[in-house]
Amino acid sequence: MKQAVIFGAGNIGRGFIGELFSESGYFVTFVDIDQTLLDALDARRAYTVRLVDNRGIQDVRVGPVSALGADDRDAVVKAVSRAEMMATAVGARALPFIAPNIAAGVRRRMISGVETPLNCIVCENLKGAAEILSGMVKEHLSATDPDEQAYLDAYVGFVDTVIGRMVPPLTPEMRDQDPTLVLVEPYKELPIDRDGFVGPIPEIESMIACDNFQVYSARKLYIHNCGHAVLAYLGYLKGCVYGYEALADPEIDTCLRAAWQESIAGQVRRYGVETEWLHAHAQDLRRRFANRALADTIFRLGRDPIRKLGPADRVVAPARLAEAASVTPRALAQVIAAALRFDPPDDPVAIELQEQLSQGGIDALLADVCQIQPDEPLASLIRQSYESVSK
Repeated sequence: MKQAVIFGAGNIGRGFIGELFSESGYFVTFVDIDQTLLDALDARRAYTVRLVDNRGIQDVRVGPVSALGADDRDAVVKAVSRAEMMATAVGARALPFIAPNIAAGVRRRMISGVETPLNCIVCENLKGAAEILSGMVKEHLSATDPDEQAYLDAYVGFVDTVIGRMVPPLTPEMRDQDPTLVLVEPYKELPIDRDGFVGPIPEIESMIACDNFQVYSARKLYIHNCGHAVLAYLGYLKGCVYGYEALADPEIDTCLRAAWQESIAGQVRRYGVETEWLHAHAQDLRRRFANRALADTIFRLGRDPIRKLGPADRVVAPARLAEAASVTPRALAQVIAAALRFDPPDDPVAIELQEQLSQGGIDALLADVCQIQPDEPLASLIRQSYESVSK
């Protein structure tokens, strides 16, 4: 049976990539630090993906699988050395911790004379994640041995992707009942960057190899993530708990549609894509956002607002694209202003944002966090909206 290794057995690792690999005929080995989860996966040799939407529930058994602790270096290196596919879903901050084991596995493959390509799909919320992980792995290969570097380039591919499936965290009660269970929406499209592969592109269920990957990356960030920001930050101000509640509010729905119109206009000008293609994706997302059974919370959608207000992220970047297309980003400015009011006490980043706003004022915060200068038209729009959302 074909072998695959996935670093990270969390929501995306199990709830998306693991399912696709398994459906494609791979025996999946997960590498993680959650010992309770590892023990359960090893005991059952399988796990359950629960597909939920407004039409009902369907349980899918995924297996066979196994699990290794991230600190079991010898076993992890051995698994990498024998794998035919690999993926990471550990979070961007954890990439430096898995790079050494990947490098050691690559070295063992070289020593053993393995010439079968090994491609790694990098499922991290980080721009250029594949190139970044590749660089980290290279740092752990011998700088004095050009053969190792050459082997990596010839036989190991690092592939960017965008994850569109929504996978909310389990409730503590559900996790106590079954630590292997993962709750997901039925959507399962996996666009990947064709240029990242070494050798023939393997056949993976629902995987779409893209020639112009930046178009799919922009669509994910500037429509999907942008839409979540609208629901999160305007929904929070209205006391909503779940994203579907925010979507049901007529004022928020109007803003969502307007923000998408602005974002789409910018993407069409920047990337030359068809307007209808982006509108169809937005309409499908709107249907998926209404998934009450998924129960995606406003808190999850909005947390970490400093990162999400970054100049290259989900609301500021499409606002810039709209400006470049000669479209005034009024709705997106309203979302940015609402994000400045996002202050749940359980989110330390939101509290940090409020402290920064209190100490320096809105102009200083926009310049520092969003790279929007006070004399810009976008800053003026945000200031106007800030007063409006405050009321």
